[in-house]
Amino acid sequence: MWATAVGVARVRALESERENALFRDPLARAFAAAGGLWPDSAPLPDDEAARRRRLAVSFSIVIRTKFLDDLVQEASAAGVRQVVLLGAGMDSRAFRMDWPEGTRLFEVDTAVPLDFKESVLREERAVPRCERTTVAVDLREDWPAALAAAGHDPAAPTVWIAEGLLIYLPEDAVELLLARIGARSAAGSRMGLTLGSRGVIERFGADATPGSAASLWVSEMPDDPVGWLAGHGWQADTRTLRECAAAYGRPISTPPQREERPGGLISAIRR
Repeated sequence: MWATAVGVARVRALESERENALFRDPLARAFAAAGGLWPDSAPLPDDEAARRRRLAVSFSIVIRTKFLDDLVQEASAAGVRQVVLLGAGMDSRAFRMDWPEGTRLFEVDTAVPLDFKESVLREERAVPRCERTTVAVDLREDWPAALAAAGHDPAAPTVWIAEGLLIYLPEDAVELLLARIGARSAAGSRMGLTLGSRGVIERFGADATPGSAASLWVSEMPDDPVGWLAGHGWQADTRTLRECAAAYGRPISTPPQREERPGGLISAIRR
């Protein structure tokens, strides 16, 4: 899974080099290079369908990164001073974003990606712009206890980010994750999720290369994500990739293949 996180870093590095980049991630190139994905990655299938799928996935990573950047900044502006990144991977928000004084950011992931990440950060002499704490724990284990031991305060509002994570978890694991987040979320907490849109596994995962990210996808969004999250105590709003892309000046030119359902970019507030 950490190799997938390095692949995401490569996408962010490429976006950062654009003149009209939606964000700048100075560390992304270093992560990609250390993981062997910069400047060139391994040979890829050259058929047109595979190329289109890669471009679509890369585009979605760019849009979701911008969406969650905005969500975190809005939460900070509202006074939230705790941030938890679940399945943090190569996320560098602690280093690339401006944080209000007193912000504490927790990166939760397994030891392998966190150790790899720390080696790159040391090499780059990167300095976080907030108080940053890593929590090495598998999300299938008792991560709330590990997070509490690291100093997270459940009595204070938190912004939770699960970016590109839930699609890899079976339905029962997703439900458990949401229940655990809710148990540590004070009123006013925020949450940003990315969910696999309905049909995405059929379109991208059916003929995916074994071991690739898409081959590991198992979970799609519920038919009514707003209602689903309301049942977990969250007031949610959904956006489609197409809606966000247009708002960010990157409109999708191709028409939707079918009637678009609720979007997989989720922002929510704890009631």
